Amino acid sequence: MTDVVDVVIAGGGPTGTMLAAELRLHGVGVVVLERDTEPPPYVRSLGLHVRSIELMDQRGMLGRFLAEGKRYPLGGFFAGIAKPLSRDLDTAHGYVLGIPQTRTDRLLAARAVELGAEVRRGVEVAGLEQDDGGVTITAVDGTSLRARYLVGADGGRSTVRKLLGVGFPGEPSRHDTLLGEMEATASPDEVASVVAEVRRTQLRFGLGPSGTDGVYRVVVPAAGVIEGRAASPNLEDFREQLRAVAGTDFGVHSPRWLSRFGDATRQAERYRVGRVLLAGDAAHVHPPTGGQGLNLGVQDAANLGWKLAAAIAGWAPDGLLDTYEAERHPVAADVLDNTRAQMELMSTEPGPQAARRLFAQLMDFDEVNRFLIEKITAIGIRYDLGDGHPLVGRRLRDVPLSDGRLYERQRTGRGVLLDRTGGLSTAGWADRVDHVADPGAGLDHPAVLVRPDGYVAWVGDDPAGLTARLAQWFGPPVRAGLVTGALAGGA
Repeated sequence: MTDVVDVVIAGGGPTGTMLAAELRLHGVGVVVLERDTEPPPYVRSLGLHVRSIELMDQRGMLGRFLAEGKRYPLGGFFAGIAKPLSRDLDTAHGYVLGIPQTRTDRLLAARAVELGAEVRRGVEVAGLEQDDGGVTITAVDGTSLRARYLVGADGGRSTVRKLLGVGFPGEPSRHDTLLGEMEATASPDEVASVVAEVRRTQLRFGLGPSGTDGVYRVVVPAAGVIEGRAASPNLEDFREQLRAVAGTDFGVHSPRWLSRFGDATRQAERYRVGRVLLAGDAAHVHPPTGGQGLNLGVQDAANLGWKLAAAIAGWAPDGLLDTYEAERHPVAADVLDNTRAQMELMSTEPGPQAARRLFAQLMDFDEVNRFLIEKITAIGIRYDLGDGHPLVGRRLRDVPLSDGRLYERQRTGRGVLLDRTGGLSTAGWADRVDHVADPGAGLDHPAVLVRPDGYVAWVGDDPAGLTARLAQWFGPPVRAGLVTGALAGGA
């Protein structure tokens, strides 16, 4: 008999497990299908940016990440151009959290399972069929699952995206890079000296700490571009390229893992086809410059999770699920553009090098430097929510309350009305929105309605305006005597 679940997520990486955790906060049944039998050993991402750090704080997970990561001062780093900040950003988390992706993967997967998600490893999606009532997913081993919705979070070569027939336009890879972890016989002083000299012109090169004593994380341009990249490089490939770029192979030996990646830049034409949606690398791929990829996928999950849960519960207003693509597609397009620009500025050709020198001068202006930092860290995002107030559509930083702080009130993934007037009400939406009446809140506005993903949906003190926004984002009010479950069953 075919199992029936609310949501199946194809892909057990950070996007998929973050989404699973978000859905479980709302009681949605979730099964995650992951092709690999074991988590990958390689470390593509090295950290979390401000907006992702804020999301972990809002969900009560930040302590776990801080315990396994390291905080680094936040400054300008667009295209590897280091510039200090002249004043703090609008956040309580003004740092980059250095944490290898292997740890991030483990922490997010553990949280999803802790909340009740089921993760099935060694299960690869082979086919899907959808109808008005749901989606039937077939695995390579012939087993099948029936779900009300399917989310493809299965990477840049997404099987789900291909089965949907969704276009993935963009540019193929122009530069491949070798990435691995290995030991070296060269002294730390020699390594540091050579790396500093080479990186004066070649920013796609580096030997740095891996997190394990005596083991280096090695990044070096590859000799050419390989389509598909199914075959992993070997140690001799690294030695040859290190000698070509740095004049020495540093005596590298005893590799822990070796990989190769490209800088293809592509975005899915659509993020939703009926009851199937795409998120993370399945929806967008780009060069790793600026370390935005994992963060972009985690933030996709935060945007989609509560909206998909609303559709499952039956209270989603018309068009709510479609706002996922409307909001996140432009954000990813902007990331693709800024990584394209960064890759050009990192070229060793004379023209891009001249542009880089000019760009470095422009970044001496604090407004320019700040704009670029906010872009890469994602705190500069503003969704178009159809309201002229400058705060609407932006994420709200953590706000001190008379008893605690705002982010502590967002642990459950519900909406929050932060009300300094004390005269507003969420009656009719109390099952979806928490009302925090606090005249002493550290807020420069009478009241704000914050969506579950942390973005502001309304600002003001007008009850009629609040009611309209509650209905727009949280559906129709529940009449006295009814419960949310009475609304369940819609899609």
